[in-house]
Amino acid sequence: MEHQNSQSASYAAAGVDITAGYKAVELMKKHIARTRTAGCLDDVGGFGGCFGLPVAGMEEPVLVSGTDGCGTKVKLAILMDKHDTIGIDAVAMCVNDIICVGAKPLFFLDYIACGKNVPEKIAQIVSGVAEGCVQAGAALIGGETAEHPGLMPPEDYDLAGFSVGIVDKKKILNKERMAPGDVVIALASSGIHSNGFSLCRKVFNIDRNDPALYRPCEELGGSTIAQTLLTPTRIYVKSILALLERVDVKGISHITGGGFYENIPRSIPDGLCAKICRDAVRVLPIFDLIARTGNIPERDMFNTFNMGVGMTVVVPADQADLTIQILTDHGQTAYQIGVIAQGEEKVILE
Repeated sequence: MEHQNSQSASYAAAGVDITAGYKAVELMKKHIARTRTAGCLDDVGGFGGCFGLPVAGMEEPVLVSGTDGCGTKVKLAILMDKHDTIGIDAVAMCVNDIICVGAKPLFFLDYIACGKNVPEKIAQIVSGVAEGCVQAGAALIGGETAEHPGLMPPEDYDLAGFSVGIVDKKKILNKERMAPGDVVIALASSGIHSNGFSLCRKVFNIDRNDPALYRPCEELGGSTIAQTLLTPTRIYVKSILALLERVDVKGISHITGGGFYENIPRSIPDGLCAKICRDAVRVLPIFDLIARTGNIPERDMFNTFNMGVGMTVVVPADQADLTIQILTDHGQTAYQIGVIAQGEEKVILE
């Protein structure tokens, strides 16, 4: 064992057990192995993760990076003592951003801060990270687990990470090519994803661990509120990559915090707006429950949550049917929700 002589009773007495860190790494290696791709040059455990860039056939390779966390969704994972899916959220929040540029995610690194390093729990968290990487086709090439006694309660942790992708410069999506008459296609979300949880915590008394969280709810198809809220973020990478090969995609928006009103404008050029048909949006039951329970106005709902739409793509009208077919063939629920028109407001929900 490479760490057999590495131990510190004094450090352990201060609240940091470095041997627990070594055990956690051993437990997570089987999960990390699932994510290995052709670019991986070494095993996890060194001072830096090495990855060979696949630039063959590219004229001007451009690296695209993204970083994010899971927000206060982690609080629910802790309360439920379920840690094997939150890592999917951490990966999704990064790779779903990268794909909006047109880039293919290459690798991911995670960062876990915890009050106490329980190796089995850390390994569960990383198993979710690995699953997210598999779904995205990215390699998990490194990470860090930091034990923070005194800064965080023993049972608490936070999770974040970052990813790097690659795209040929000429294939970077250029929203300036967008034109009136283009259509907006929605890709369904799996639920809340990883945004708006501070509001969810208030609406459902999550911090007080309200027993109602764990009762089957008919409105949610028999699932509990807690189970529904913890559903992992959908990862769109492989379906979008397939779409980019066959369709003239002019813009992509990842619908995260800020909902429709903050995220769709990021892929719309000045002088144009996305006219979204409210009745076309297939709102998931969990959002209706949030709005009713919290007495939240619809405008605020669409300015906080994804409302059942995790991503939008803008394509020429004559390629709308092909777009929906490709996305459907790759496991997505896709449908048209709007059109691009002239206007300065960027997003009009009508």
